[in-house]
Amino acid sequence: MCFAVRKEVFVGEQGVPEDIEYDAYDAVAVHVLAVRADGVPLGTARLLHGERAAAKTDGDLTVGSLGRLAVTQQARGLGIGAALVRAVEDAARARGLAAVDLHAQTHALGFYERLGYEAYGPEYPEAGIPHRAMRRAL
Repeated sequence: MCFAVRKEVFVGEQGVPEDIEYDAYDAVAVHVLAVRADGVPLGTARLLHGERAAAKTDGDLTVGSLGRLAVTQQARGLGIGAALVRAVEDAARARGLAAVDLHAQTHALGFYERLGYEAYGPEYPEAGIPHRAMRRAL
């Protein structure tokens, strides 16, 4: 169900090529999923930690990497995204991590800032979309 949400949002809406949306990290990541009472998936995110996150956290093994946060169009504005971020942070805390990094699409910087994340470093393209790195200490 996580992959169906990601395909709808990233591939369908944003035009991310399907061959780069799914990667080897999917098999080892902690995935979180928000579902409606009737089982319909509404959103998803994933956490990478340890060596798997090192390439995304400048090698800092005490920092997890939040990624692939996606909320279906019908569920936006309901607090699903914030709940998924907090669920990933809870999973990071449970694994003894000190902070969470993420690569935010620049249009979503305000969303993450409201959740306590701070941008750092320059803007860069990822899958053809402008991004900034962000971090929040836990």
